[in-house]
Amino acid sequence: MDMEKVNSMGFREFVDVFGNIIEKCPLVAAAVWSQRPFSDLQDLENHFFAFIDALPRSGQEGILRCHPDLAGRDLQQGTLTAESQREQSQAGLTSLDADDRLRLQQLNARYRERFGFPFVLAARLSDRDAVPRELARRLHCQPESELRTALGEVKKIGHLRLADLLGADPARVEPPRSWRSERQ
Repeated sequence: MDMEKVNSMGFREFVDVFGNIIEKCPLVAAAVWSQRPFSDLQDLENHFFAFIDALPRSGQEGILRCHPDLAGRDLQQGTLTAESQREQSQAGLTSLDADDRLRLQQLNARYRERFGFPFVLAARLSDRDAVPRELARRLHCQPESELRTALGEVKKIGHLRLADLLGADPARVEPPRSWRSERQ
């Protein structure tokens, strides 16, 4: 899909196509639609991410709460969005054995209890062995730092999803600096 097509979309079509760039947050796409025309993929992406950055903390945490636990209940029940299903599958999270699923479930619960939102990670950029290590590492982060890191992961996911929709190589599209997470 090219930018001319994106810019010519009506409201409903735009929200239908881009409504899950930010997991289960079609409101973001609805707000971004009004910013047309977009000059290119980077410009479109910048509008999505600027919307997130402009939200108050409660809104940012709300965006994080829309994400499923990795290898969690939604995966087991088959209720993941198509995008999340594909991403978790690519990371090998759909074929974990019972012990690995239990370990992730326990780590996810501890994380959610500590921070008040689910652990968010761009699963496509990870693998089944790295996910629990990263989750365990991030459990020790300070809440403000972890909020920034989790939002950075949301932006990585959005970057990859936009590249997929527009048929772009995500490695060739320069992601904004704001999605790079800060490590402690």
